[in-house]
Amino acid sequence: MNAGFDRIGLKRFAGTGERLARAVTVASVSFGRSLLWLLAAIIVGCGVWMLLPLSKGNSAQPEKSELASVETSRSDDAPAAVSPVSEALAPAMAELDRLRISSQTWRRGGLGSKALVTFTLRNDNDYAVKDVEIVCAFARRDGSHLTNRSRVLADPVSMKSRKTFARITVGFVNVNADQAKCSLVAARRA
Repeated sequence: MNAGFDRIGLKRFAGTGERLARAVTVASVSFGRSLLWLLAAIIVGCGVWMLLPLSKGNSAQPEKSELASVETSRSDDAPAAVSPVSEALAPAMAELDRLRISSQTWRRGGLGSKALVTFTLRNDNDYAVKDVEIVCAFARRDGSHLTNRSRVLADPVSMKSRKTFARITVGFVNVNADQAKCSLVAARRA
């Protein structure tokens, strides 16, 4: 029995498989070459990036606080000469030896460019403190120093208490930063 398919004219489809295979081969060679150029560009780009000098962070250095330069304690043996400016500021100063950071962690935020610090501030003084200034030092994985960032916290901490500051933005941080250590610089009596 013959269904009559020979009369339809299937001969025009006879070479289609070979043409399709040739088109797929040309497309795969073209895709392979494009992929090879992309890989070469990535390798060259990474090589150039590795040769660039390391970033020193933001060029603006944190200013030394006026509060940090004031002498807060006097020795009974040797009276210190204190200027009228520092006498006016001294009563407002808090004793930093009774104020400490008891725990701290940090993570990246803002697409990895900002440092978010979480820490607990412990106040063992007989008075509340406010305007606490902290400085966070960032380092690489090997411990070499990268940059410092400072922040003043306006929230008061009650006397003989502790307060946790969660995810406080300290500032922009170097992409190579792996470790952070925050310390207190100054505080005022509330």
